[in-house]
Amino acid sequence: MGNIAIVTDSNSGITQAAARELGVRVLPMPFYINEELFFEDVTLTQEAFYQRLAEDADISTSQPAPGDVTGLWDELLESYDQIVYIPMSSGLSNSCETALMLAADYRDKVFVVDNQRISITQRQSVLDALELVRCGLDARRIHDVLMAQRLEASIYITVDTLKYLKKGGRVTAAGAAIGTVLGIKPVLQIQGDKLDAFAKARGWKSAKKIMLDAMERDVTERFAGKEVHLGAAYTCSDQEALAWKQEIQERFPGRSIHMDRLSLSVSCHIGPGSMAITCSQKIVL
Repeated sequence: MGNIAIVTDSNSGITQAAARELGVRVLPMPFYINEELFFEDVTLTQEAFYQRLAEDADISTSQPAPGDVTGLWDELLESYDQIVYIPMSSGLSNSCETALMLAADYRDKVFVVDNQRISITQRQSVLDALELVRCGLDARRIHDVLMAQRLEASIYITVDTLKYLKKGGRVTAAGAAIGTVLGIKPVLQIQGDKLDAFAKARGWKSAKKIMLDAMERDVTERFAGKEVHLGAAYTCSDQEALAWKQEIQERFPGRSIHMDRLSLSVSCHIGPGSMAITCSQKIVL
């Protein structure tokens, strides 16, 4: 087996600093703010993003330029024999489809994993890939193992405001107005390739209970007899996030829980103040 490079994008929540520690590469996602181009965690910090969001700046997500993708691949292939590239879910962005098309010119060199992940679950796929490299698997086999597990994950997210879902067309203006008056907190889910509605809650206490109950059902029923990685993500304050992590810990005592900020691509569509809980099935060879 030759040297294998593991590559992902910034939707994984892996920062450039963390990537260096892990020994992986992270392609930064591009954003346009008032028509000016920025790159996540390179020229655009979390703090600056939320400041511009609060200012009602015109913010739009984009996908990495094909030249940036192949440029990184070409650079890595000077030192590595193969690449496993783990982008965000094809159901949430066209960037994965673009990468698959580009990889056709890198036969047996670049393997693109469309395993329907984002945020904590995407990060876990990167960690799984690193472990599979250590186990001696080649890039094709790593791709196949990750693809076989592509639907074995869950994410539940509650948003604090309907403003950004309304902007993205996921809720009507009338629905957003009514929901705001009634204090409705929509609970969304990602199981597979899309972000879908899951439930409506009256207030945060109810919303968090719905998410915890849903995750407990997944762990005890959907993944019965199997080990899972639990995680949490957020766009709320660090203090609120730590309290949310504590609630998860109390529901699932003795389990390790990794927590990260949500990637900016997700945050752009759901806004500040959100909380999420995630799980993904552990890889067993």
